[in-house]
Amino acid sequence: MKSPPSIALLICDVFEKELALVTAGANHIVEQRMLEIALHDRPEIMRGVLQQAVTELDQRDDIEAIVLVYGLCGCGVTGLHAARHPLVIPRAHDCRAVFLGSKEEFARRQDTCPGCYYYTPGWNLARRVPGPDRLAFLKETLSQKFEPEDVEFLIESEQEMWANYDTAAFIDLGTPEAAREAAYTQACAQERGWKFEHIQGDPALLRDLIWGPWDAGRYQIIVPGQQLGHSPDAAILRAEPVKTPP
Repeated sequence: MKSPPSIALLICDVFEKELALVTAGANHIVEQRMLEIALHDRPEIMRGVLQQAVTELDQRDDIEAIVLVYGLCGCGVTGLHAARHPLVIPRAHDCRAVFLGSKEEFARRQDTCPGCYYYTPGWNLARRVPGPDRLAFLKETLSQKFEPEDVEFLIESEQEMWANYDTAAFIDLGTPEAAREAAYTQACAQERGWKFEHIQGDPALLRDLIWGPWDAGRYQIIVPGQQLGHSPDAAILRAEPVKTPP
């Protein structure tokens, strides 16, 4: 069997627990950089942070590719490019498709459960999911930046968004804390008056991102001279010529 190529990883820390399950013995991983989930709140900043990391990793002579453990993520990855090494990223709007194993499975679940809000260990631990801890976290963090009336308005706005959902769905990939986080998800569902669903995830997309193969149907590869772009169809991502400033 052909050995996997040597790679460097750029990782959103929402994948930390699940990634550990598929990287055991992965001696071809030369470097890993974990970036905070909060970058999702500001895609423009995410893009800058990721591009800086890509540029730094691109200087390495001991890797064959830079792997992005991300999805499209609100277009926070669009525009990324490297001068020497290819970039590899799964075809996914966000981490939910990666945890479920494919963009097709995520689309199927969206059709069957449009009111599902997905919970995972990483999202739970960051307190970024609907529930009492999220409200307390928001109040604490927003109070450091805004006046009390603005804090209440922002919290009410987030709660209004939650009104579009009716099911808390926990995606389980068998991490050590999965049972605890499933119970936490169920408690959040009870607090919200939602239904609860425990979903068995599929590690295939995440595993093959690390080990290969990188088939075009599941992964986008960006070679030097190209940049990552958003494709407004089922492909989600596409290669574009690098745009140079005017």
